[in-house]
Amino acid sequence: MGRNTRKRRTPLATKAIAASAALALGGGGLIWANFYASAHESGNQSWGGNRTKAATAQVSTISCPDVGQRLTNVPNQARGEVAGELSNLDRQITDAYQRLATTRDAQAQDASFVQNSILQPLKDRRKAILDRIRLEITRVGGTAPGDLDTLANCTAQNADQTTGGQQQNGGQQQGGQQQGGQQNGGQQQGGQQQGGQQQGGQQNGGQQQNNGGQAGNGPAAADFVDITKVQANVQAKPRKSRNASTGTFTTRCGVNANKNHNTDNVIVAPGVTNGAHHLHDYVGNQKVNAFSSNNTFLQGGTSCQNKNDLSSYYWPVVRVQDGSQDFDQNADGGGKEGNVGKILVPAQAQIKYVGSPTGKVVAMPQFLRIITGDAKTTTNGLANANAHWSCTGFENKVQLTTQYPICPQGSKVVRTFAFQSCWDGQNVDSANHRTHVAFADANGNCQNGFKAIPQLTMRLVYNITPPTVQNGQVKNAYAVDGFPEQLHKPATDHDDFISVTTGGLANKIANCVNRGQNCA
Repeated sequence: MGRNTRKRRTPLATKAIAASAALALGGGGLIWANFYASAHESGNQSWGGNRTKAATAQVSTISCPDVGQRLTNVPNQARGEVAGELSNLDRQITDAYQRLATTRDAQAQDASFVQNSILQPLKDRRKAILDRIRLEITRVGGTAPGDLDTLANCTAQNADQTTGGQQQNGGQQQGGQQQGGQQNGGQQQGGQQQGGQQQGGQQNGGQQQNNGGQAGNGPAAADFVDITKVQANVQAKPRKSRNASTGTFTTRCGVNANKNHNTDNVIVAPGVTNGAHHLHDYVGNQKVNAFSSNNTFLQGGTSCQNKNDLSSYYWPVVRVQDGSQDFDQNADGGGKEGNVGKILVPAQAQIKYVGSPTGKVVAMPQFLRIITGDAKTTTNGLANANAHWSCTGFENKVQLTTQYPICPQGSKVVRTFAFQSCWDGQNVDSANHRTHVAFADANGNCQNGFKAIPQLTMRLVYNITPPTVQNGQVKNAYAVDGFPEQLHKPATDHDDFISVTTGGLANKIANCVNRGQNCA
């Protein structure tokens, strides 16, 4: 298969960054919380039904080292080819996961089946691609990581080894220091969990009783929690200095009611069809797919009321798994990869730029790319998680990372994103799509010479009938789309942004924020 049809995962950073994430609330103002995140079945089971299925096999998913996060110094001349090879790696993981999910009987009869028939062949195929990545980098004078070969080996992961479904200090992380968005040998530092107690979904001999979801790969009962029973965890915002930029700029771009969807990701997998493995909602720029360019963006039109805002705002869709299907039930990135159920259109999609508590901001550069969150936390851990789940009426009290909230009657589900607000002042992207931007520290300061930019915040509100959990099973679950091996865990939520403006809008946003005005 050609490289332009391979699939690629979202690259991840390698270390936790202490971040003060501004959360935009409806009806006015901001609340702040210290989110320590540098920042996403058996063969006998059908894809239908509205209740989670029991998984009798001990192995739940496949965990592979994230190669993309290690490639921090890929020369520009090699990035296209390397992106294609990273997509090949993701396709291999998907294929191996699907084989894992459809060979439960063989696994039960042969304890060495997973290692010999799935993991070892996967390792051999990965090594061949890693060799090609090394050649692509060195061919143009770059230097590949010396330990690239060590990233070929993948492991089988049990349900109770995944980060999803674990309550860690109400969904916040602890640990991880910011270093201007820079990485240290590709090794993760900090981002350790506190607590880590599982709520719901009992364990039995190391086996989670349900792997969940009508597609058999999540979510599970343990991934949900009654928000009324979660202790308040939202902390006070940092103190504002006299020079703080206190204004806001709101852009109204709709809720994707016109159903502008695709399963590409032009930031991490340019030129790769279905590079995201899951479906995105798009608002703002209306011509964004794997083959879009900066010139395409300028000609794309926009769903935003302000026609100078040609930026692309896109995020994985949320589906309700009530037994129903949607248009992509037999498509790549959809039902063929475990993303099943009815796609939900947000009731509200609020996009707001906010300032810095410690100083003025500079305008975002044209074509700046930012990815916030981690689409692979189930296997990578929570260092780059930036998922925030809550309910209307609870947003200033509880924010969850590793569980979906079950909201009380009359309350709606809320997804909130607060993007990186520090920029290196030079690059609109980086090899791993991480190191050119960073989060401010716990006091709101940018470090290591990074410049404060208007912080993009997004708030998505959904009308969702509350799921019910009974006897270790969840009925009518909802979940965010994701890579199949990530088991639809809530921590895998993430958001993508490309800044494209005309008519001086980027400067107008910065000036509005710096002057303390509330603009729209």
